[in-house]
Amino acid sequence: MSTSDDFPMPRRIVLLGSGELGKEVTIELKRLGCQVIAVDSYPGAPAMQLADDHRVIDMSDGPALRRLLEETKPDLVVPEVEAIATDELADFEEHSGARIVPNAFAVQATMDRQSIRALAASLEGVRTSKFRFASSLEEVREALEHTGLPAFIKPTMSSSGHGQSRIVSAQEAEAAWTYALEGARSDTGRVIVEEEVDFDSEITLLTIRSWDRESASVVTSFCAPIGHRQEHGDYVESWQPAKISPLALEAAQRMAKTVTDALAEKGAALALGLFGVEFFIKGEDVWFSELSPRPHDTGMTTMASQSQSEFELHARAILGLPVNPSLRTPGASAVVKSSQRIAHPEYRGVAAALDVADAVRIFGKPVTRAGRRLGVVLATGATAEEARRRASSGASLVSVVESREVE
Repeated sequence: MSTSDDFPMPRRIVLLGSGELGKEVTIELKRLGCQVIAVDSYPGAPAMQLADDHRVIDMSDGPALRRLLEETKPDLVVPEVEAIATDELADFEEHSGARIVPNAFAVQATMDRQSIRALAASLEGVRTSKFRFASSLEEVREALEHTGLPAFIKPTMSSSGHGQSRIVSAQEAEAAWTYALEGARSDTGRVIVEEEVDFDSEITLLTIRSWDRESASVVTSFCAPIGHRQEHGDYVESWQPAKISPLALEAAQRMAKTVTDALAEKGAALALGLFGVEFFIKGEDVWFSELSPRPHDTGMTTMASQSQSEFELHARAILGLPVNPSLRTPGASAVVKSSQRIAHPEYRGVAAALDVADAVRIFGKPVTRAGRRLGVVLATGATAEEARRRASSGASLVSVVESREVE
């Protein structure tokens, strides 16, 4: 690869995972003339509503995924979720000439916490919390002797905090072990037991590997750090820029580059794209937490705060196009969730929310469940704190009810 002109456009792209993040990626790819085939496990997923074509399959079913890829013959395969038959992606990358984003190894390594945490902990200069993996309740209890208490017990494969518990005594281990197995995206039979880090804040550092035409090489750039607040392991608000010390930011950037470089070096492709890298921060101390090789839910704030959102950055980077990750203004996001299962959702209060915030994004999920994320309110401000207040105020005004116009 010498220049982005080596990639003829438009490109045929298979998007594996068609939720709210995939929807925004689809919008950006369509703006660049790409043909997008959106795939998910249920019909009517957000990205399917905008894509050129769509498929409904179990993406963890290897033969079904292989048939899909052979039928659609994509130039690029863009995973947007964890529950995918990654061995099929690796084989497809090796034999088809298509590119997996960022590469098949990175998708495999980050699909479960065991691989990415082990990789990160092995790299010089990357600091992680104490952790152990466990395949039984007995091993969980042994791991707690290493990590100490309080500790977190999580599935090795999950998202949005599903299956995650914080325990403060060994007596809680059995319930946490069971909950982790039940909340896993895939039945790996293993959990990760993590030391609780005493931190001031959590950040997401959006890290972009893109092609630089002038130097004919891959370069790494970063967005301003994003702060976020979680409830039960699931993000409820995020803001940019997060307040951390210059030394802490430098350490986070150095670790993020080290880990993403390692993912690229161990894979067969250049590993272009955006990575959501999470860190714990306490003063000038920094711990690597997790990594997603794709846009991050907390990064939705970039739709308000940056000239190029994380979704545009990802689309540009995977196509070999120039990127600009600079901050335009402080911004924030606050989520809109459903309080119950609703078959035909209707959204109230959107106009009121737009009176106090800058934008409302309704994801268009066809069916809701209690706690499901259905939208996000975006706001800017002179400071991140002001943007947070505006976004949270707007989100509090939006409610989700059963439609009265169902036939």
